[in-house]
Amino acid sequence: MDSADSRILLVEDHQDTREFLEVLLAQSKYEVKTASTINEALELADAQSFGLFIFDSILPDGSGVDLCRLVRKFNEKTPIIFYSGLAYEADIDNALRAGAQAYLVKPVDLTELMELIKKLIGKCAECESSEKQGVYR
Repeated sequence: MDSADSRILLVEDHQDTREFLEVLLAQSKYEVKTASTINEALELADAQSFGLFIFDSILPDGSGVDLCRLVRKFNEKTPIIFYSGLAYEADIDNALRAGAQAYLVKPVDLTELMELIKKLIGKCAECESSEKQGVYR
C-alpha cells in the first residue's frame, strides 16, 4: 500500500471525536489529515491524494452530503464513509446517493469501523470499482 492509499481525510467538527479517531487510525498505521469544515476539507482533498475519506453529516459550513457531492466532482473513486449520529433512512439514502460507499451510525463498534476502513482502502488500492458497499450500522 503506497502512502496515498494509507492516507485518510477525516472531516469531523467535534474536536473530541476528531482527536479520538485520529489517534485510533494513527495506531493502525494510517496517515490521518483532519478538517472540521467543508472549506478545510476541500483544500486538503485538492492538495493531495487520499485512500479514504470519512465525513460527518453535520459541519459548521454545510452538510457532509454537500461535501460528498463537491468531492465527487473531482474525485469519483476514493471511497467515502459517513460516520454520523444521524440515523434516519433519508440521511443514509442522501449520503449514498451523493457518492458514499458506506454509512456508519454513531456509536459504532470500533472493530467494525476499522474492518470497513481496511476493506474499502484495499478495494481502492486494487483499483476495483467504487460501487456502493452498503449501509453499515
